Amino acid sequence: GFLEDGILVQDHGRIRLRYLHSPSFPWDMAAVLPTDLLYLRLGLGVPAVRANRCLRVPRLFEAFDRRETRTAHPNAFRVAKLMLYVFIAIHWHGCLYFALSARLGLGADTWVCPNASRPGFSRPLRQYLHSFYFSTLILTTVGDTPEPQREEEFLFVTAGFLLAVLGFATITGSISSVISNMNAADAAFYPNPEPVRCYLRAQGASGRLVRRVARWHQHLQMQRKLPAERAVLQHLPRGLQAEVAASVHLPSLRRVGLFQSWERSVLQQLVLRLQPQVFGPGEFVCRRGDVGHEMYFVREGQLAVVAEDGVTQLAVLGEGLYFGEISLINIKGNTSGNRRTANIMSIGYSDLFCLSKEDLAEVLAEFPSARAMMEAKGRELLLRMGKLDVHAEAAAAAVAQEAECRAQALETALEGLQIQAARLLAQLESSAFKLALRVEHLECQLRRRQPAGGAGPA
Repeated sequence: GFLEDGILVQDHGRIRLRYLHSPSFPWDMAAVLPTDLLYLRLGLGVPAVRANRCLRVPRLFEAFDRRETRTAHPNAFRVAKLMLYVFIAIHWHGCLYFALSARLGLGADTWVCPNASRPGFSRPLRQYLHSFYFSTLILTTVGDTPEPQREEEFLFVTAGFLLAVLGFATITGSISSVISNMNAADAAFYPNPEPVRCYLRAQGASGRLVRRVARWHQHLQMQRKLPAERAVLQHLPRGLQAEVAASVHLPSLRRVGLFQSWERSVLQQLVLRLQPQVFGPGEFVCRRGDVGHEMYFVREGQLAVVAEDGVTQLAVLGEGLYFGEISLINIKGNTSGNRRTANIMSIGYSDLFCLSKEDLAEVLAEFPSARAMMEAKGRELLLRMGKLDVHAEAAAAAVAQEAECRAQALETALEGLQIQAARLLAQLESSAFKLALRVEHLECQLRRRQPAGGAGPA
């Protein structure tokens, strides 16, 4: 297919017509001409009759470029393509070496390819392998080759060495480009650990802390975790960002009990608000008394609810659970306010989703049932920890009920005032209409009396 005004055209007739009028069609036709039939007249010793096959080289490069942009491992493909170029160059150079040896005479000296009188060289495969090996030595500048004896041999070896120098420069540049592209891709996906290490060394941090930071970076790369996800997807349209994020995180999000009854479209919008975070072993996600600004969903790993000593485990949170919502939801009677009520520590490496307070408010405003579920769980936890003042909760509920009754009374009074205002407005409009009719009637009477009374002063 081809693109026309951004639309993929797959109609065979239009594709055929476009190809027949393209500049590449004559070259493709010339490349597939059956010039091999000339072998019937010239014999098999004239391989130049198939030279028209080289016209496929632009198509080959086009196929390489397309495959490089579509493959999941572009760097490996570039290395394989480079090795293919090296193999073809050695093959062609070996063919030229054998042709020159045949012209100078096989076995004429130690430099040329041996003839069939030497044991084992009666087979074409052995002659080809010798030529390939000889060309490999020249093009890799190893130099372990017999000394040339004739002018043609000196020129051939010199040209081979010059080609090897140019080829090695190209190979070195290509490999360095592949390595730099790999490093650039890693830098785009994962944070660079070197600035942090340099900073810790300059500040005289302990070796234990430096090793923790190094292990954290190593874990990110080994487990293919991506903390800076929004920065990578920022150039995509918002709808496509939601599709990509949903394809990556939706299975994990489905395992969270809070989201199991939510629709897919809502979850696609929710994944754009979630921020992936990775915590290392022994690292505290939150501490009791801290001001809470976000809640967390456990994607992978295990976290422990620990006592004040930081060692005693009171509970273990696993995959699919969430915590931190108590400090974000305004639960009536919560004596801790918006502060954390527990110490949460990562046992191993834990992969969490973070949801900020503002984003949580937007989500819960659209789903009251989810808010009720979270408030019920938070109230149960507060009761268990003794952080819920039942009397304050009842007083707050009574105040809220009284405020609701007052609001309803005000709404009723406002509706009555609106009805009275509407009636007064209707009466005013009726009086104005009657007054306009009366003025019009008086004007008509005045116009009728003026001709009978003559043209007196007004």
